[in-house]
Amino acid sequence: MKRGIVMQESRPENSHSPKRYAIYSIIASLLTIALKFGAWRMTGSVGLLSDALESLVNLTAAVLALVALTVALRPSDHEHAYGHGKAEYFSSGAEGVLIIVAAAGIVYAAAGRFMSPQPLDSLGPGLILALLSSGVNFATARVMLRAAKRFDSITLEADAKHLLTDVWTSAGLVAGLAVLLVAPPSWQILDPIIACIMAANIVFTGFSLLKRSVGGLMDYALPKEEIRDIVIAIRTHAGENAIYHALRTRKSGSTRFVDFHLLVPGDTTVKRAHDLCCLIEDQIEHTLRDVEVTIHVEPLESASSWDGRKTGGVCSGCGMCSASEVLEKE
Repeated sequence: MKRGIVMQESRPENSHSPKRYAIYSIIASLLTIALKFGAWRMTGSVGLLSDALESLVNLTAAVLALVALTVALRPSDHEHAYGHGKAEYFSSGAEGVLIIVAAAGIVYAAAGRFMSPQPLDSLGPGLILALLSSGVNFATARVMLRAAKRFDSITLEADAKHLLTDVWTSAGLVAGLAVLLVAPPSWQILDPIIACIMAANIVFTGFSLLKRSVGGLMDYALPKEEIRDIVIAIRTHAGENAIYHALRTRKSGSTRFVDFHLLVPGDTTVKRAHDLCCLIEDQIEHTLRDVEVTIHVEPLESASSWDGRKTGGVCSGCGMCSASEVLEKE
């Protein structure tokens, strides 16, 4: 038995499509690139140059996000029966790599300034431009984070967090460089030091995105709290001592997949088994967003019904625990 909510049906491509927010990110990136490179040309600061280079990464990531979302929103077909949701993980993974590459570029640009610090020109106006670009990124990131939660999209979330990283690093950069407005010339080395601190910060963000992307591509199980909700649904309708096994979960884009074997008395009619499965599926679908549930019904008395005990389950052991036993272990 299989029922579910298909991602493509729940997220039609219209004015409320997540693709719209990727376009917002592209527009914001183009605007901030102009502002930040203007600030760098005005001041000659390697710190501001590093900030401008990260904006180029933002633009590339936003374009990748738009492409990934375009693919992910395609309906299921004969060759992709489970949809195209995993395209989002490629986008967030690529963005993580780009962030790390940008950090390497920042360190490279800063290295020369350690050996030969240089005075900065027109620092005040340059910092104003940098602050304006941060304001654009902050507003865009807030909008995208709300959209990421609404559409359950790791692509939008990754892009939004990248923009927020840019905001905080830019704010730290401006605060640090502002000191040079009143500091003696010997403090010019502060410029490349700030650039390296920014690089370390964005490397952390890059590796975090890579970790999540790999998890999605490797079909990690759903979080424990979501598995707990599934167990509660089984126990609610199949009884406190419901017997099931081979519970497997994964997520593709925003769509969750849940399947397990449910053991019922052999004399249960097909209609009663069907109605029971519908009740369980309805509760799971009500609790979790964008979920497809597959339940394989088996007779409790048959030895062949227990052949899935080593294929998984909510426990780390045989997967044959009753629902109540699993909840106690949690």
